[in-house]
Amino acid sequence: MSENLAIVILNWNGKSWLEKFLPSVTKYSQNVDIYVIDNFSDDESVDFLKAHFPTIKIVLNDKNYGFAGGYNEGLKHIHAEYYCLLNSDVEVTENWIEPVLNLFKKDPEIAAVQPKILSYHNKKYFEFAGAGGGLIDNLGYPYCRGRIFDDVEEDKGQYDDESEIFWASGCCFFIRSKDFWEQNGFDARFFAHQEEIDLCWRLINSGRKIYYTGQSKVYHVGGGTLNKQSPQKTFLNIRNNLSMMMKNLPFPHLIWVLFLRMILDGAAAFYFAYKNGLSHLWAVLRGHFGFYAQIPGTLKLRQKNQVKKYYQTEWLIFKHFLGNKKN
Repeated sequence: MSENLAIVILNWNGKSWLEKFLPSVTKYSQNVDIYVIDNFSDDESVDFLKAHFPTIKIVLNDKNYGFAGGYNEGLKHIHAEYYCLLNSDVEVTENWIEPVLNLFKKDPEIAAVQPKILSYHNKKYFEFAGAGGGLIDNLGYPYCRGRIFDDVEEDKGQYDDESEIFWASGCCFFIRSKDFWEQNGFDARFFAHQEEIDLCWRLINSGRKIYYTGQSKVYHVGGGTLNKQSPQKTFLNIRNNLSMMMKNLPFPHLIWVLFLRMILDGAAAFYFAYKNGLSHLWAVLRGHFGFYAQIPGTLKLRQKNQVKKYYQTEWLIFKHFLGNKKN
C-alpha cells in the first residue's frame, strides 16, 4: 500500500453515491489507501461499506461537522504525505493520480493540485465546481477556466495544460498534508462552500503555489449534497465569501472591496429573488448578518502577510453581465 497518498471521501447519508462511484475509485486507484470519513450518517452507509468494500478504511466522526469541519476531524486519524479529498459524487478515470503526483514531485512549492473537472451528466462540458482550474477577480468573485458564473464551456482540449491557478476545487482536491496542517486545515466556521478557496488563498499568502493539470480528469455530478438552488447554499456562499475576503485581502483594498460588495450583493438579492424566489433574498441578508457576527473571530485569523495582486481579472461581474463577455 502507498504511504504517500490517501484518497479520502467525506460521507454524510450518501450510500447511493458510494454505491455508484466507489467502483471507479477502487478500479483506478490500485495500491493506494482509500478512506471514507463518515460524518455521523443515519442511513446505511457504514454497513454498506463494511459489506461491499471491506478494504476501505472507515473513520467515524461523532457528529456532522459539515464539509470543512468533517475533513478537519477525520483527517486527524489519517497519515499520508498527500491527501486527495474526493467528493462522493465523483467518477474518476484511468491514470488520474499519476499526473498530480508528478506535479508535486516536480515542484516542492506546489501545495495543492486539481485535475480537469468535467460534468458527469454531460461529459463533453466542464463542471461548475472547478472546471479547468479556479481563479478570482478583484472583487473576490470566484470563477474558473471553462466556467464563469453559470456559463460553462465545452471541453475542446483548451485546458489540457498544466498551469498555476488561484484555487483548486474541493470536489477533487489534492494537497500535501504538511501544508494542510500548517494552515490548520479548513476554516470549520464555513461549514460548507468556499472553504477550499479560503485555504488556497491562505496558502498563497504564505508563499505556496496552487496548480491544475489537464492530464488528469474526473467527472463530477455536482449538487449531490446541497441543491444548486438551495437558499442555504446562497447563504453559505455569501457569508463565507465575505469572511474569506476579510481574512485574506490586504488593507486598504479590503475596505473598498467590501463596500462595493455590499452594493452588488444588494442587487444580487433582488436578482436571486426574481430568479429563484424570495427565500434567496432572505438568504443574502442572512449571509451578511452571519458575516458581521463572525467579524471579531475573522480578524483574529488574518495572517501577517496578504498578497496584493491576488486576482487574475478586473471587474469580472461587469464585463460578464454588462459587456456580455466570457473572460
